[in-house]
Amino acid sequence: MIKGISYWSIGAKVPMEDALKQARDAGYGALELAFALEGELSPSSPRVTCDRLRNAASKIGIEVQSVASGMSWAVSPTHADPEVRKRSIAIHTDAMQRAAWLGAEAMLFVPGAVKIPWNAEYQPVPYENAVKWAKEAVQKLAESAEKFEVDLCVENVWNGMFYSPIEFASFVDGIGSSRVGVYFDVGNVLGYHQHPPHWIKYLGTRIRRVHIKDFKNSVGTLAGFCDLLEGDVPFADSMKALREIGYDKTIIAEMMPPAPGLLERTSVAMDKILAM
Repeated sequence: MIKGISYWSIGAKVPMEDALKQARDAGYGALELAFALEGELSPSSPRVTCDRLRNAASKIGIEVQSVASGMSWAVSPTHADPEVRKRSIAIHTDAMQRAAWLGAEAMLFVPGAVKIPWNAEYQPVPYENAVKWAKEAVQKLAESAEKFEVDLCVENVWNGMFYSPIEFASFVDGIGSSRVGVYFDVGNVLGYHQHPPHWIKYLGTRIRRVHIKDFKNSVGTLAGFCDLLEGDVPFADSMKALREIGYDKTIIAEMMPPAPGLLERTSVAMDKILAM
């Protein structure tokens, strides 16, 4: 497995070439770049920008195997307004093209939300509608995933959806595309009051990419996320489960917000986790 860090852990406004260097210097073998609606890497970025970042990563000596997107939080594929849903599919389609230009193998996709815990203005979506619209979005994006040869990785996030690995697996299987899989976030599962290794074993090879973070059950809210090895994530059992399903790709630490010393602390902790 390849030790990696999220661009968001470095800072959303840091020039990406600088972020690539910072990640390499802190001992990471991969950096997960991230799309925003505007900025250096967006759905409208020209190919020359993607080629520049791809070449920079090669020269610096760090891999960009995956790209994240948080655009669904602002332009939700499960929004009640069909025009917003249509736009969400459009911008993620454009993002997948740019992921391919970057040479990435996978793109994280947040499938929408029933509720967004940190956004009180987001109007709750009926569960059955959210799942229906999420499926419509993923089915459409699967066509682009196959065209661009980039895996579309649906993530388990704090969005009020897919609280069971059985339901999550059924959702992914129902798309019917080999290019659609799971972006499994180990730390997020604790917020569902569940056990990450069980999810890993059940989802199996549907898991295409992995995020790690740590979480304190005693806190139980968003404030419960903490430095790696300071919470309750069963990392040894989770690593064992990942090896048992044959997972051998990037392990990306998604640590937020950025802070002095965070990259270095996380790198040391990840070395311990990967050795478990």
